[in-house]
Amino acid sequence: MFPLARRLRNLQRLLRRRGATHAEAEDLVQEAVLRLHVYTRAGGEVRDPSGFLARTALNLAVDAHRRAHGELYDSRPVEELNLVDLAPAPEELVAAEQRLQTMKDTLDRLNTRTRQIFFMHRLQGFSYLEIAEQLHISVSAVEKHIASAVTHLTLQRQRE
Repeated sequence: MFPLARRLRNLQRLLRRRGATHAEAEDLVQEAVLRLHVYTRAGGEVRDPSGFLARTALNLAVDAHRRAHGELYDSRPVEELNLVDLAPAPEELVAAEQRLQTMKDTLDRLNTRTRQIFFMHRLQGFSYLEIAEQLHISVSAVEKHIASAVTHLTLQRQRE
């Protein structure tokens, strides 16, 4: 096989890995070769034809993708777009802060061991077994501490 033919096949494989179908890859490579030919015939100098072909084919693939999915792009500047602000409203932030403070106050009223076990499980991601081994208690005791913390939080939430 000729070195150029091998390079073109490699380029087609690259395009297929980037999402082009077999036929699209062939068309893109053919278009890139045609552009190289036109450029050199017009007097342009190319020091690295393989690089020229690769860059041209990849750029053509990007252009083809944009044309095929034009509805995904808007050419207007961001400042002109009517974008929806998905940030929470100030009153929602205040309400969330209040809920967090209430949760913190509720957890502060728990005994130290229950709070420690709850945080180890919920915040640090320890399993019940890992907590039991680390604190030298039974898994059943860990379950009871977690249940106690969750019950206190649930009761507080229901009072709100």
